[in-house]
Amino acid sequence: MNTPVYQTVIVGGGFTGLFTALHLAHEHYPRSVILIDQNERFCFKPLLYEYFDGEMDSVQVVPRFSELLRGSGVIFVQDTVQSIDLHQKEVKLVSGSSYNYSNLVLALGSVSGFHRVTGAKENAFGFWTQADAIALDKHLRDCLQKAIQTEDIEQRRQLLTVVIVGGGASGVEMAATLADFLPHWYDALGGNAAEIRIIILNHGQKILDGDINDPLRPIAEKELQKRAIRVEIITAAEATAVHPNAVEYQSNNETKILPTYTTIWNAGTSIHPLIQELPIPPEHRDHHHRPLVTPTLQLLDFPEVFAGGDCAAIEDISLPPTAQVAYQQGANIAHNLKAQALGEDLKPAQVNIRGTLLKLGLNDAAANLFNIFEVVGEPAHLIRQATYLTLLPTPIHDFQATTEWLDEEIFHHHLDSDRIGKKVVQAVELVGAGVVGVLVARKLLQMLGNEAKKD
Repeated sequence: MNTPVYQTVIVGGGFTGLFTALHLAHEHYPRSVILIDQNERFCFKPLLYEYFDGEMDSVQVVPRFSELLRGSGVIFVQDTVQSIDLHQKEVKLVSGSSYNYSNLVLALGSVSGFHRVTGAKENAFGFWTQADAIALDKHLRDCLQKAIQTEDIEQRRQLLTVVIVGGGASGVEMAATLADFLPHWYDALGGNAAEIRIIILNHGQKILDGDINDPLRPIAEKELQKRAIRVEIITAAEATAVHPNAVEYQSNNETKILPTYTTIWNAGTSIHPLIQELPIPPEHRDHHHRPLVTPTLQLLDFPEVFAGGDCAAIEDISLPPTAQVAYQQGANIAHNLKAQALGEDLKPAQVNIRGTLLKLGLNDAAANLFNIFEVVGEPAHLIRQATYLTLLPTPIHDFQATTEWLDEEIFHHHLDSDRIGKKVVQAVELVGAGVVGVLVARKLLQMLGNEAKKD
């Protein structure tokens, strides 16, 4: 007779997985918790642009799991998952190890979707991890160095052209970031920054179309033209092939070519292969093939398995694939895991969409706060930085203070200006009583004052 295994295995250390683990530790979950991820470091993806352009360092944006989980009691295993057996309740790893579970959390996120475009996977740069950021940084610097040395005008033009495939939020943020700092790099080498081209190749008629950031499109389009290098936007253009030195695309039934040595792929995502392979029937998946989960975030056929973030879909509810959704679902999963362990009733997940934050270059951003008002420029940049810095997973003793402040005092009570006014001052202590904290407090209070005058 097999001895029952009472442990929870979390597969994937993104927002959903890591925040599930941290919340379980904070709530003194009565079972052992194992977090498995193939990477040594957690990647705070919304701030990967800040790491890429040097605004923030690795400690802030890509901290080690071992540091984040120190003292939490959560066991971190750095390994790649080979297979998941939902019937046998077993997770097998590439190393040969395996873990049985009483509960499983699927938090694998999604992967780049190359949509069968020839050469895209082989020749385009992704932007998901610290390794991606480092590789792209090195490549761009090499291109600029070669451009300053060559006398071949056509080759220099190719070296100085960057094509970003995809005009969603990631594509827009990448374009704005590159358009601001690439000219500085090239100027420092003695080059003519006016020769640099940044191009967004967008399949649809409009950038940010269908994205949660759609309301910010007019602002984004305007800001992209104000960058140090004006961003070119080619719409109704479908990428058909990516070569080492060019991108082919279809537009108006005509094949066109963009000569470039740098193609960055931001054209959507696909379901994680491990999720695709799970024994879940088509009728229990959505149109993206993601498994459907109950309002309590449990698989329909396997109630001991919870899933959140990009790799699952709640029945009859559409949620954007954003960090704010993923980390809130992590808290919900942790609550229900503890309730299940204690024989208590589970609660439907509650996710509050609190607005959107879009990076638009160095020290620049746009924010749509609760669909009530928009903020642009440096104030939006400060709000974005402060919000994300507050959300950074911290050692367990700081975790409660940061998440509770963000959740209860800023977001849930955002319509009560008197309450916010007091809490913004407290926010300085939590965000940090340095320049960022003080400036954010000042800008938010000024913003609230302006809103009050309108009333």
